[in-house]
Amino acid sequence: MDANPALGVLLHAIGGLAAASFYIPYTRVKNWQWESYWIVGGIFSWLIAPIVGAAIICPDLAGILSAAPASSLAWTYLFGVLWGVGGLTFGMSVRYLGQSLGFSMSLGFCAFFGTLIPPLFMGTMLELAQTVSGMVVLAGLGVCLAGIFACGMAGMRKESRLSDEDKKASVKEFSFIKGLWVAFFAGIMSACMAFAFVSGDPISKLAVAKGTAPIFANMPVLVVVMLGGLTTNAVWCVFLNIRNKSARDYVNAAGAPLALNYLLCAAAGVTWYLQFFFYGMGETRMGEAFSFSSWTLHMAFIIAFSNIWGVMLQEWKATDRRTHALLFAGITVLILSTIIVGYGNYLKG
Repeated sequence: MDANPALGVLLHAIGGLAAASFYIPYTRVKNWQWESYWIVGGIFSWLIAPIVGAAIICPDLAGILSAAPASSLAWTYLFGVLWGVGGLTFGMSVRYLGQSLGFSMSLGFCAFFGTLIPPLFMGTMLELAQTVSGMVVLAGLGVCLAGIFACGMAGMRKESRLSDEDKKASVKEFSFIKGLWVAFFAGIMSACMAFAFVSGDPISKLAVAKGTAPIFANMPVLVVVMLGGLTTNAVWCVFLNIRNKSARDYVNAAGAPLALNYLLCAAAGVTWYLQFFFYGMGETRMGEAFSFSSWTLHMAFIIAFSNIWGVMLQEWKATDRRTHALLFAGITVLILSTIIVGYGNYLKG
């Protein structure tokens, strides 16, 4: 496939827009508790969309999964379960912090821990720190922490200076402390996605051997990973349904159109999954010379688009200029950190 970096950037932008926009339909769901609409959307994003997408792209999805090594399937599923904790807490961070701050804090922690945990786990951190590329990556992580700190300061100012009415007007359940902790935990657990793909390598190789295009080799792996993520989220949401007595939501929207709630959840789930399609296509179009920048572009576009949504949803309307400046500085520094980490990976290549 011929390289076309300009088209690659456009595809990454579309993928970033999809990732940044998936939560918007949830904000339009009426008279349902968070756990109800989260798991309905999750069924589409973690079960229906991955299976349908892989079935269309892979010539023999059922044959691939049935012939895959049991150990590979088990480990991929297990890491998917752990990654599902990250997905669950990511959703909670947006619930407590809003579109703008929730995405920025969560993605900052995801970028930090997603880069740091694999070399720590594999025992290559010392080796990494002794190379120029490794030092650039570690410097990028330091910049990432600075961006998280600035966003956190903006969140603390919003927490302390706005009345409860003003906070609820922009984010219904705004709570900076709760949001900070779940965003932190989301960053740690989301790193399990990398281990899931390593465990699923025999599945992707089998997919290619059975005729799947190499660009889509990980599609069957995603089916297993997402099933693990669905398991975690389903267990927690059912628990909340029981505790909050919200199981009636699935058959009653208390006067709101029930079918519309399901449609909005389906739109949220499918939109979330679309990021994988556009990310995969964008990476192949960047070409060998620029493939290192794919993850950087993806993260940067998500952070940028999520904050555009935050402005449009007026999440920071009632805050002062200093709070706006802190938030803007934090977002800028977070995007800069992804560029530095991407450059470090380029030097390694």
